[in-house]
Amino acid sequence: MPALMPDATPNSPERPATAPQDQALQQENRELLAHQATADAHQLHQQQYEQSQVRFRTVFENSPLGQKIITPDLMIRQVNAAVVAMLGYTSPEELIGRRILEFAHPQFRADWHHLQAQLWEHKLPHFSLETCLVRADGSSFWCQVTSVLFPDEDAELGYTILEDISERKGLEKQLKRLYDAQETILHLATHDLKGPIGHIELLADLLQREVAGRAGTGPPAPEMLHYLALIQNACAHATTLLEDLLYVGDLDANELHKLPTDLGTYLPARLELHQLAATKKGVTLAVDLPAAGLFAPLHPDKFGRVLDNLLSNALKFTPAGGTVTIGGHEHEGKARLSVRDTGIGIPGKLLGNLFDKFNPTRRAGLQGETTTGLGLFIAKQIVQLHGGDIWVESREREGTCFFIELPGGRSQPAD
Repeated sequence: MPALMPDATPNSPERPATAPQDQALQQENRELLAHQATADAHQLHQQQYEQSQVRFRTVFENSPLGQKIITPDLMIRQVNAAVVAMLGYTSPEELIGRRILEFAHPQFRADWHHLQAQLWEHKLPHFSLETCLVRADGSSFWCQVTSVLFPDEDAELGYTILEDISERKGLEKQLKRLYDAQETILHLATHDLKGPIGHIELLADLLQREVAGRAGTGPPAPEMLHYLALIQNACAHATTLLEDLLYVGDLDANELHKLPTDLGTYLPARLELHQLAATKKGVTLAVDLPAAGLFAPLHPDKFGRVLDNLLSNALKFTPAGGTVTIGGHEHEGKARLSVRDTGIGIPGKLLGNLFDKFNPTRRAGLQGETTTGLGLFIAKQIVQLHGGDIWVESREREGTCFFIELPGGRSQPAD
C-alpha cells in the first residue's frame, strides 16, 4: 500500500510573490487607464463646451432682440443681426470694434457712462436704462438697454440686450398729453363751475327765505316751494360731484403723512358728524370698540373721507328704525374696522363692480338720494394709500357690512 502524502499545514511555504516586472506592468496599465479616462473626460467636456457654444450662437444670432457684447471701455466685441438692422447697417463688421458711444444720441451719452460705472466700477451684476440711439441715416430711436456682467477669460464683459421701444415711448407721450389736457379741462371745469353753482344755491336760499317772510300776505304757491327745493337739491348734488372729482385728482398729488391715531376717540367723533342726518331718517348710530383701546397710523382728514362715504351710504339704504354701527378690533396684528347697517342689502350681481369708478350699477337711496358713483371708488383708493384693504359682505333685506383692514393696528399706541 502506497504511503499517503502529508496534509498541508499552516506552516507550508507560501506561493512565490509576483515578479517586479509584473508589478511595473500593472502600474503602467493603471496609469494608461487613468490617462485614457482623463482624455475621455476632457473630450466630453470639449464636446459639451462646443455644443453650448453652438446653442449660445443660435440664440444670440437668431434672437429678435438686439444682442451685443461690450468690453469695459464700451467697445462692441460681438453683435447679432437684430442690432445691425436696428442701427441701420448691413453687416456686423461695420459695428464690431467701435464704441457704443458712437451710436448714442449726443444728449444721452451720459447714460452709457452711467451704465459703465454701475457694471465695472460698482460691480452690479446687471443694470437697465432707457436711452436714445442714432441710426446710420441720422434718425434716432428710443431703446431699452439691459446689460449683464459676466467673466470671460481674464476680463469682465457686458452681455447687452437692446429693445426698440420707440412705439411705446410715442404712446406714453401721447397719453401724457391727453392726460394733461383732460386734467386741465377737469380742473378748469370744476373750479369754474363751483362758483356759478354756489350762486344759484345762494339765490334759491334767498328766494325761499323771501317766500317764508311773506307769510302774512297769504300762503306761497306749493309749486314755488317745490321748485326751490329741486333747485337746492340739484345744486347740492352738483357740488358733491365736483368735490368728488377734485378729490380724485388730489389723491396722489401729495404724500400721505400718517399719524398714530386713537381709534377709540377718532371713530366716535367721525360718527357724530352724521348724527343729524341719522336723526332725520330715524336711524340709530352705534359704536362697538374694545375697552382696551385700538390704535392705527392714519391720515386723519383723508381717512375721514372713507368713513364719511361709508356712513353716508349706510344711512341712504337703512330704513327708519334701523341701526348703523361703526366698530373695530385688533385682528392678527392689524386694525380691522367695520361699518355695519341693518338696511336693504346689496344684490349679489352688484357686488362685483361696487368699487369701480362711476359704477354703472349705482342705486338711488331709499329717499331718492343721488350718488356720483365715486364714493366707494375714492374710499378704496384712500384705504390702499394707507396700505390696507377694503371689502364688503351683504345679504338682501338683511343688511351690509364694509370691512377695512389697516396695517399697524394694536391695542396700545406705537412708541
